[in-house]
Amino acid sequence: MAIKVLVAKPGLDGHDRGAKVVARALRDAGFEVIYTGIRLTPEQIAEAALQDDVQVVALSLLSGAHNTLFPKVVELLKAKGLKDVLVLGGGVIPDADIPGLKAAGIKEVFTPGTPTTAIVDCIKANVAK
Repeated sequence: MAIKVLVAKPGLDGHDRGAKVVARALRDAGFEVIYTGIRLTPEQIAEAALQDDVQVVALSLLSGAHNTLFPKVVELLKAKGLKDVLVLGGGVIPDADIPGLKAAGIKEVFTPGTPTTAIVDCIKANVAK
């Protein structure tokens, strides 16, 4: 059974080229990928993760609201009993913000220029099949 990954764009960020590239790369690597589209609330993302029974939530954000929105998604996932879901972040995120995101429950943060194989490898290393 393939690992299920939800690729989501929280907040008002409407730029989704990177998320689509990542979604395609994950699909090509053999994962089952659900792409939510743009401008979702953290609540909508957590509910989609619950409904689709995913093992991974990959968040993409370019708007600068990652310090608020990423931890909120993690909090809502836990509130729904999804404590074992791997949460990844990506986008234009300053290096100085990455330790705080990791402390808030984001397993790994991928910034522009990261090879998609690094994301695939991270998921394979952290999700039991």
